[in-house]
Amino acid sequence: MRRFATYALATLPAFSHAQPLDETPRIALISAFPPEWVALQEGLEDPTEHKLNGVTFITGQMEGKSVVIFLSGVSMVNAAMTTQLALDHFDITSIAFSGIAGGVDPNLSIGDVVIPAQWGKYLEGVMARETDGTFSIPPWMSTDFDSLGMITTVPFGVTTARSNELDRRFWFVVDPDLMAVAEDVAENITLTDCNTDNACLSQTPEIILGGNGISGSFFVDNAELREWAYAAFDAQVLDMESAAVAHVAYANDVPFIAFRSLSDLAGGGDGANEMNTFMSLAASNAAHVMRTFVGAIE
Repeated sequence: MRRFATYALATLPAFSHAQPLDETPRIALISAFPPEWVALQEGLEDPTEHKLNGVTFITGQMEGKSVVIFLSGVSMVNAAMTTQLALDHFDITSIAFSGIAGGVDPNLSIGDVVIPAQWGKYLEGVMARETDGTFSIPPWMSTDFDSLGMITTVPFGVTTARSNELDRRFWFVVDPDLMAVAEDVAENITLTDCNTDNACLSQTPEIILGGNGISGSFFVDNAELREWAYAAFDAQVLDMESAAVAHVAYANDVPFIAFRSLSDLAGGGDGANEMNTFMSLAASNAAHVMRTFVGAIE
């Protein structure tokens, strides 16, 4: 046993602390997946590419500001991992996420850009026990939200340097100073209403400020879940990454904001899911708002 332990320890890689790839203070600009990559890079000047653990980070200038851009990858775990990787190796002053999302609020339309005031992880919780047709969570657990069948949302907490106790918050609030900048620039932005194939929306998209965004590791194309998300969380939009990035930003005490443009209605449309038709338009609209926002940051 002793010889095995000695051998095992000898073969473990040496632990190394995170080393900065770049020491310039930068705004982190993030999108989730390759179709958003082109829109994210538009307007980037003096690009320099860095590779870390398979992730490409590009530093440069956008609207006169020093930035680092990268793809989070789709899903909560990928988004959390890549965001923390960026924070460990770059001097990140703030984080802005730009990308597509599913619309939850029935008053919103495809192409609209939503800038929520807070984000929550709505699919973190308990798959409740069914007894005689009724679902119930363990008696030592509680929730503040209505359930959807067995799906019961319960936040499991955040560990930070702010407190010695577990922070059991559900909502991660967007930085108020960043939101104030977004509010200032939103008044003077015109959004695109036709994609590159000339498929056009029936109405001009709008920018919606405030409200709630929710995130979970499922692509949603289900009318019942959409209705529950709107009723239980008063959500305007849902996606698969933003709340995870907001969680990491909060844990690291870094300001965060997200710009999400609706590529589809998360199962609320009359026909098939619209994402493939309006994905490029939505990604372009979100990135346009974000670039204008970056230019306005002092």
